Amino acid sequence: MSVRILALVGSLRAGSHNRQLAEAAAKHAPEGAVIELFEGLAEVPFYNEDIDVEGGVPAAAARLREVAAQADAFLLFSPEYNGTMPAVLKNAIDWLSRPYGAGAVSGKPVAVVGTAFGQYGGVWAQDDARKSVGIAGAVVLEDVKLSIPGSLTRFADTHPADDTEVVTALTDVVGKVRSAASVAA
Repeated sequence: MSVRILALVGSLRAGSHNRQLAEAAAKHAPEGAVIELFEGLAEVPFYNEDIDVEGGVPAAAARLREVAAQADAFLLFSPEYNGTMPAVLKNAIDWLSRPYGAGAVSGKPVAVVGTAFGQYGGVWAQDDARKSVGIAGAVVLEDVKLSIPGSLTRFADTHPADDTEVVTALTDVVGKVRSAASVAA
């Protein structure tokens, strides 16, 4: 039986290197792991308790929760915007944290990885995402990290799926997420 890992990409840009990183993870996922890239984070409205009511949850947020509920684990891909994670990723975490104590991420393994232009590859943003998703109830895999610096130059002519070093690191990350999900099941 394969472990279903839902990938949430914190960049909405069409040519996003983090999206490409997620695509590479899906393409090179080790046996026993299936990665699904969630499409539609841009349509999920900002979290607001006034609209998070039975029968009134916006369709895009309800779809995010439904897809996330079917996942065994999560892999978050975060660039760094002004020293932290993008609002779209934080918003997804907020929707998935509710209802409090029983959200779609509760008790499920999560790893956070990513790439950014700076010399540290988005470490601050990824640390903030780990903190937020952990508070939301996920089991954060603190020792599973991958921050790739210099994204604009590193991936200028090469897709991450064609970068041997990146593929090796991603395969290791996905393998650890798969193992954590198997233990949790």
